[in-house]
Amino acid sequence: MLTRSEFAIEHDTEFFEALPSTPAVFVLRPKEAGAEPYVSKTTNLRRRLHRLLSVAEGRRLSLRERVCAVEWSAVGGDFEAGFALYRLLREEFPAKYAPRVAVTSRIRSLRSGSVYFGPFASRPEAEQYASDSLDFFLLRRCTEELAPDPQFPGCVYSEMKMCLAPCFKGCSDERYAEESKRVGQYLESRGHSLLVEISRARDESSERLEFEAAASAHARLEKLKAVQSRIAEIVHRIDRLNGLLLQPSHLAGHIALFRIAGGMLQGPIAFDVSARGLKAESAESGPSPSVVMQNVPAQSMEGRIKGLLGVVEPARPKSAQEWMEHLAILKRWYYRTNKVGEIFFEDEHGVLPMRRVVRAVGRVFKGEKPAGDLSETAGDYWIFRSKEAGL
Repeated sequence: MLTRSEFAIEHDTEFFEALPSTPAVFVLRPKEAGAEPYVSKTTNLRRRLHRLLSVAEGRRLSLRERVCAVEWSAVGGDFEAGFALYRLLREEFPAKYAPRVAVTSRIRSLRSGSVYFGPFASRPEAEQYASDSLDFFLLRRCTEELAPDPQFPGCVYSEMKMCLAPCFKGCSDERYAEESKRVGQYLESRGHSLLVEISRARDESSERLEFEAAASAHARLEKLKAVQSRIAEIVHRIDRLNGLLLQPSHLAGHIALFRIAGGMLQGPIAFDVSARGLKAESAESGPSPSVVMQNVPAQSMEGRIKGLLGVVEPARPKSAQEWMEHLAILKRWYYRTNKVGEIFFEDEHGVLPMRRVVRAVGRVFKGEKPAGDLSETAGDYWIFRSKEAGL
């Protein structure tokens, strides 16, 4: 919820003194009816508004004659500021809003039937992962519309036995569907299904004393491990990208929690690091409206975090565009070289690593960074699998 402060030129000194010197997002409301508001974020609200609304000096811009009020909301850090600004822009300019972060691979529709995987740091990385992964399977890599014909000569992939060649009916529909299913399992399990499959084949070959086959399977296994080791932890099937992001909070004694559900962000949820009761502050309909719960008996920090997450409904995308925007905000933060905060993902059973989360709460609250952060600069692409093509 935004705090509103009326601005009058004759009382500008009192106005500036009443503002906090904290990071915030804000809206300058114009005096003229129908005029567009000015929306922005800042690391110091008082200093920024003093610059915009004080008497102009030299060639500096001043808006003091045009503004009647300021609405603002304090934020805890750069990530929260960016997410709050995104919400505010969507609210203020619903008809012509465009995100700051451009994405070049698009989610076409919420009902497209395609399954998306990512996000990756860059287009070359996504393309390399797709190519390396397809080396383990026999799906076609061409993109042309197929009209299967036994007279068709095929392509180099079919000649090299790297494709089932549906273009000239080199396989049955059932066999191709089976291979597509294997690719889907591979992507959804982040390669684990194929690791298990190849490991089993290697062990069975060893038991039968087929050492050449065992060595071949072992080589494929090592190659697969190398491929999987290069993808970031954030890469998931996007509609199952669930987790928790910890960020600093502008509230004393708190950190901010952002719930991630199917790639959609929900928050900030203010978490009192030392409190024994349960209090949730969410951002469902604006940057920071609050929901206060009744005090409950003393709980562990793990229990209190679970309690807060349990009362906040996960966000659902209203459109493919909104879904892409949330993903772009998340991965822009994730792939930064130097980022503030920590992120944790649910496992295949929908469970967060709560012990690690609890330890991270203290680090984020104290402003400490986790060890071993080797992530790279962000790009804006992800790989997806359609129902027909597999990748």
